Order: sequence, then structure tokens, then C-alpha cells
Amino acid sequence: MQSKAILVGNSDGIGKAVTNRLLKQGWDVIGISRSESSLKHEKYQHHVCDVVSVQYHGILDATVQTKPVDLCIYFAGIGVFLDPLDMSGEANVIDVNLTSMVKTAAAVVPGMIERGQGHFIGVSSVADELISAEAPSYHASKAGFTNYLRGLALALKPKGVYVTNVRYGFVDTKLAKGDIKPFMMTTEKAANHMQYCIDKKPVNYTAPKVVIPLIKFRRLMMSLGAR
Repeated sequence: MQSKAILVGNSDGIGKAVTNRLLKQGWDVIGISRSESSLKHEKYQHHVCDVVSVQYHGILDATVQTKPVDLCIYFAGIGVFLDPLDMSGEANVIDVNLTSMVKTAAAVVPGMIERGQGHFIGVSSVADELISAEAPSYHASKAGFTNYLRGLALALKPKGVYVTNVRYGFVDTKLAKGDIKPFMMTTEKAANHMQYCIDKKPVNYTAPKVVIPLIKFRRLMMSLGAR
């Protein structure tokens, strides 16, 4: 039986690496990204579309109607440093990283519930636990992202639908910013972690796990500094 996956934001980085893996495993894959994809495969279709555009929802609806979706992974994400003199891009970060993820889930989850099976995965970040003066919109969007998916997972599990929130540290992609990037992993390594999530379907998964105590320590230091 052929399985169908929708991957959003997969033209490069982790999304591209995961797309390659699924195709090799025999999946029918539909990619949606604001950039063209270099992937060419008989089982792959690619749509160039920004997740915040009105056309995005039409593409999603048409894709869901053609064949049941077994897996949907939301990779799309952007981040900008705050410029207090020009905050015009702040809302767009929230729209791409959080609002469009929720709209994507709203498009694919009902069909999964009707069939009593399916898996929705969202790519978050360990930034979801931190407050940032440099990039507040990014950190806030990931905090909302993680909390939403954790709640959605609780709601959908009794219906046979799995939800996984994947929290990455620094991955060698264009989104990685900052002068210090501890425990940077390759996109292939990140794809290994994603494969585990596809197979095991955990509610929450952090990679690499070594960053967990570091994040907790930094959060503690930040809270002490705020007193």
C-alpha cells in the first residue's frame, strides 16, 4: 500500500533530506515551499507557494482531496533579529512559524480523523523555552508552536491520529543564526532524528538531547538576572 506525505517547507535543509528518504522508501510525496525544488522523482510533486499566501490553502485543500494523507510535516520557519525602529517583519515571523502551521493542521487533520489514522509532525526549536531580546518573534512563535502541538497531541491520540513536536537545537541550515552555535548537527543527522519520530511517533522529541540541560541552565540564569 502506497503512503502519501505532504512536506511543507522542504526545498532545502532538513526538509529536503527527509523528502529524499521518504521517496527512497516508496512514499508518494508532495512538497510545498516558497522556493523551487531540485528534486526530480516520479513519486514527487512540488508546488512553489508561500505559506502565508491565499493560494497556499487552495493547494492544501486540493492535495488532501486527491488522496488521503498519512503524514504531514511542517518544516517552514523564518527568523529575524529585532529592529525596534522597523518592526514590520515581526508579525510575519508569527504568521509563518505558528499561524500557518495551525492552518496546515486544520486542513489535513480532519481527514486523518475520519480514517482513524495519520501523523502530523511540526518542527519547533529549543528556543521555545527561552525569552530573547534579540529575536522575540522567533522565540515566541516557537513557544506557541510547541504548546499547541502538545495540546493537539492529547486531543487526537484517542482518535488514532498522532502528533509529534520536534525540537531541534542548531542545525546547519540557512535558518541557523548567531555567533555561537553549540552542538551544530548536519541536515542528515537531523533527518535521522526525524526518521525516528516518523517510526516511533513520540509526542515530544528534542535533538540533540545534550542541549536540554543547557537550555534549562540558561533559562535559570535568565530568571535570576531578571530579579
